[in-house]
Amino acid sequence: MTRPLEGRRVALAEGRQLEELVRLLEAEGAQAVRCPMLSILDAPESGPVLDWLDALPSFDLAILMTGEAVRRLLGFAERAGRQEQYLQALRTVPTLTRGPKPVKVLKELGLAPTRIAATPTTDGVIQTLGDDDLTGKTVGYTLYASDNPTLDAFLRSRGARPRPVLSYVYAPDSDESHVVTLIEQMAKGEIDALVITSSPQTERLFEVAQKHDRVAALVAGLQRVQVAAVGPVAAKGLEAHGVRVDVCPEQGFVMKNLVKKMGRT
Repeated sequence: MTRPLEGRRVALAEGRQLEELVRLLEAEGAQAVRCPMLSILDAPESGPVLDWLDALPSFDLAILMTGEAVRRLLGFAERAGRQEQYLQALRTVPTLTRGPKPVKVLKELGLAPTRIAATPTTDGVIQTLGDDDLTGKTVGYTLYASDNPTLDAFLRSRGARPRPVLSYVYAPDSDESHVVTLIEQMAKGEIDALVITSSPQTERLFEVAQKHDRVAALVAGLQRVQVAAVGPVAAKGLEAHGVRVDVCPEQGFVMKNLVKKMGRT
């Protein structure tokens, strides 16, 4: 029996969960082409992170935007001897998660969120908080490698005191020559699909294309391949560059659902 992705060459921009994604694709018959765009590093300044962890027990609400942030905060807490304080705060402070990834990490820690956003986006978080009285409340929230002015402005407009924390940053991963090679392979029709799991991956792809005068080749290649985004945030990042998104799971927004849908599209 032929597997859904039999013989298809699928390029992967994912870094941290690369091998997990490779296994899922190969189980469906695909040939994985590894080209991780970014690596994830701890935030360079530990002081603000530790200050946030110290304040966490006093928050009225903690918004956990990504699973990576929950893990990174745990790492900072462990190194500072504050692991139990961190876990106890997550047990007692009301939490709101954006999507399934922070839920999964909390579950690994024996915890569960108080609420889950209506959709796994900043807009979904705002929608979920729509009827909440936030006046005078301190709301901590995790950042994913950059500021979140939309969420911050919403919280301030509702009278809350926002307390963001940046626990990790992105850094270039693959050598630029490897990214250029991938762009050329897509343009030549040597790649059947591209999987994007975060918006910064898309930014890195276009940044390298611009630097090496390969934007036209990248655009041509993206028009030829099946473009798959793990969820709406990754899809939005692609669409901001005018890229057509062929595959984006309606629910779940996890790797397994993405791979299954690629096989049906």
